[in-house]
Amino acid sequence: MSLGKAVILVVHAFIGWALCAATMGIGMALASLQTALVIHAIGAPIFFAVISTVYFNRFHFTSPIQTALVFVGFVVVVDFFVVALLINKSLAMFGSLLGTWVPFALIFGSTLVTGIIVLGTRKLDMNRT
Repeated sequence: MSLGKAVILVVHAFIGWALCAATMGIGMALASLQTALVIHAIGAPIFFAVISTVYFNRFHFTSPIQTALVFVGFVVVVDFFVVALLINKSLAMFGSLLGTWVPFALIFGSTLVTGIIVLGTRKLDMNRT
């Protein structure tokens, strides 16, 4: 994959991560931590499904499984180095099922399923013409 294509893929992952970070930041400012975590767990797969739809319709440089791995891998790495180590100065967030592991799994799943649906629909449309 060329550098330009990799940048496009990572920018999509970054946008998803930024939406999740904003959700947590706003959620914690306006509600309890538990409520913010629930909203984040609901929002994360929605954000990534929308971002994946855009990515697969406009670019589609990678397969659904590759894209899901890159998106969730990016989120894990940024959460580890930026959120846990720099901001929180603790790895405690990784002990929270709702705080990290559920959103990671949902990001992976929503990206994968979205890719399969978008690319499958595209194939169906091509067969009709």
